[in-house]
Amino acid sequence: MASVPVSGVSSATVLLNNGVSMPKVHLGVYQSTNRTKNAVKWALQAGYRAIDCAETYGNEKEVGAAIISYLKANPELSRDEIWFTTKLRVNTSYDVTRSSLKGSIKRTKLGYVDLYLLHTPSGGREKRLECWRALEDALIEGEVRSIGVSNYGIKHLQELLDSKPRVIPAVNQIEVHPFNTHSNLTAFCQKHGIVVQAYSPLVQGRRMDHPTIVELSKKHKVSQAQILLRWGIQKGFVVLPKSTNQERIIANADIWEFEIEETDMERLDGLDEGLVTEWDLLDTE
Repeated sequence: MASVPVSGVSSATVLLNNGVSMPKVHLGVYQSTNRTKNAVKWALQAGYRAIDCAETYGNEKEVGAAIISYLKANPELSRDEIWFTTKLRVNTSYDVTRSSLKGSIKRTKLGYVDLYLLHTPSGGREKRLECWRALEDALIEGEVRSIGVSNYGIKHLQELLDSKPRVIPAVNQIEVHPFNTHSNLTAFCQKHGIVVQAYSPLVQGRRMDHPTIVELSKKHKVSQAQILLRWGIQKGFVVLPKSTNQERIIANADIWEFEIEETDMERLDGLDEGLVTEWDLLDTE
């Protein structure tokens, strides 16, 4: 299947609090396993310019190889036009954090990481703050362009802010969709200039047949998935749809030619049921 870049996706960016622009749509590669290389290739062909990975996914090497292969085949593009995110496996110590980041860079052969996240708020306060100091130093030394957190609740973010960090997190990556809006948390992030990255924006397919989603997809002549992703974009989030199907990868990027009306956005907000599709670490001590 030939892939033509989707209009708008490669140019849609958000400005992070450190002055770096990041794409608004990322391909997620969690559980992509042996289909990772093709998924990344198809995404880049479709115009995606950001891939979201993690050490614990076990496929950083494949993502790096796919990006490098695509850049070689498209010499008009440079490494700094492809955004690569990865995450620390677990919060243990300063040294392990620095070593893990270096390991990710080595496995991908990409030279640096665009965004490095503390994957969870595990380990307790002291370990969280120690690992954050490691990320700050890695940023200063040029191993990473931006740093952030994932699965952090308000108390974890406040704890970090209260510690007077040298660098405020650029991103908090959490599960967000109309069926779990995390409105208090997302408002807290936006108040402090922290971009919300929405993982599981498609609710892992569990609510595609919801009457409101189906109705709006028919109204706008788009898929249910596109309605969910467009909701996230209009809320000001960065969305991370995951797929290894080429047609769906392309369709998930095609969300720039329509807009959901405010009244319909309110209806979607009203679908919140606190649904967690993956894991809920927001209450971790």
